[in-house]
Amino acid sequence: MSVLSAPYMHDEAAAFAHVEAMLWADGPVCPHCGVVDSAYKLEGVRTKPSKKNPEGKERFGLWKCRDCRGQFTVRKGTIFEESHLPLHLWLQAIHLMVSSKKGISSHQLHRVLGITYKSAWFLTHRIRECMRDGALAGFGGDGGIVEVDETFIGKEPGVVKHPKARGGSHKMKMVTLVDRTTKRAKSIVVDDLKKSTLIPILQENIAKEAYVMTDEARQYQGIGAGQVFDAHGWTNHSAGQYVDYQDSEIHTNTVEGFYSIFKRGMKGVYQHCGKQHLHRYAAEFDFRYNNRVANGVDDAERGNVALRGVVGKRLTYARPD
Repeated sequence: MSVLSAPYMHDEAAAFAHVEAMLWADGPVCPHCGVVDSAYKLEGVRTKPSKKNPEGKERFGLWKCRDCRGQFTVRKGTIFEESHLPLHLWLQAIHLMVSSKKGISSHQLHRVLGITYKSAWFLTHRIRECMRDGALAGFGGDGGIVEVDETFIGKEPGVVKHPKARGGSHKMKMVTLVDRTTKRAKSIVVDDLKKSTLIPILQENIAKEAYVMTDEARQYQGIGAGQVFDAHGWTNHSAGQYVDYQDSEIHTNTVEGFYSIFKRGMKGVYQHCGKQHLHRYAAEFDFRYNNRVANGVDDAERGNVALRGVVGKRLTYARPD
């Protein structure tokens, strides 16, 4: 049976029950006082009557804490908080995003789910936020191989390309690390590709004993033999070398494969992305890559993994200014 045919994808009561089972393994957690499994369910509660709903709408998943007497639902403190969209539509959107290898656009979601484009756009960014963990990668333990590469995409805000300029100085820049042992990736948006910028990022996310693989870029020269990492292998892409002639383990083809999917998604599906949002798009592609079939995670379980990450990651429309 299709995951989209499951009851929690269409029935609001079933949707609340599903999310509660995922987030409250030990019973309902009161967001007001933090007490666990000391609340009872309120049945038959409805909202105030309105022109659209003269009898009011039934409030699904409503609980009341026995300790502080506060009312709450499982939405509180999650990306679903204060959203007017039905919870089952959120679950549909999560499944569509995590199961689409190259992503799904907000325009496509607004047509499929029957909601406004503005709601679909904000919904997708909230879901990307729950995919982003922000933790340091910890790659390359026990001397494992870690591939490192950078890519250029879009346009760097405020930078004008000189007519005769070459390279990607006018584009946004991103560095990606891939651990061959764990088959996981981590992408970081950076302002420049200077050695002074990249080396601290690599040191934070890669173990010193790792065997690091890069291309011939100057910023990576001199990082092996114990200076930064225990070992460093590199290939000369500018000379057409993509696998070392003496040692076939030395290459960056894995991270290049990650970028091929990332670029197809960003250019073919999303098309436009401001730098203020690029880190969330990067997190989306990292999430699907890290939770793919090769790592033993199918589409349904990938949706459950995303659902477990919805707590404490709410976004609002409020702007800093």
